[in-house]
Amino acid sequence: MRKSVLFIVTFILWLLLTFTLHIQFVITGVIVSLLTAFLFGNMFVKNWNKVFQIKRYLWFLWYLIIFIWECLKANFDVAYRVLHPALPIKPGIVKAKVSLKTDIARTILANSITMTPGTLSVDITGEHIFIHWICIKDENLEVSCQEIVDKFENILARIFE
Repeated sequence: MRKSVLFIVTFILWLLLTFTLHIQFVITGVIVSLLTAFLFGNMFVKNWNKVFQIKRYLWFLWYLIIFIWECLKANFDVAYRVLHPALPIKPGIVKAKVSLKTDIARTILANSITMTPGTLSVDITGEHIFIHWICIKDENLEVSCQEIVDKFENILARIFE
């Protein structure tokens, strides 16, 4: 069942990307989608019915808005620190507790943190993620950690879990 759902999803994506119904593009899309479903079908989501839940896509759109906003804020913050004569940085590695259960949710959380300027996900061990931060703002490390992780974690839990 997972392979057939992956075939449908990849074929629809192919049609959206090519934006044409010429026979050669449709046949190529079917072949590529079949090959993708055959090779990667076992790695696709385990609960295929979650793919068709519209609320997950709405949460994903909200996640994109939050991510873009946080990225813009972080870009300006890093630019300020680079251009400031005193270079006000206080780098460090912090350990944050993550409540996400699935590997894909944890991976996307780590990538979201890494793609935000000024932070870098170093490691995920058990239920903790280690983050290198360009400027630790609060002496209480738990508050600092949750400031980074909480922005994305709640939304990702609604999408992937």
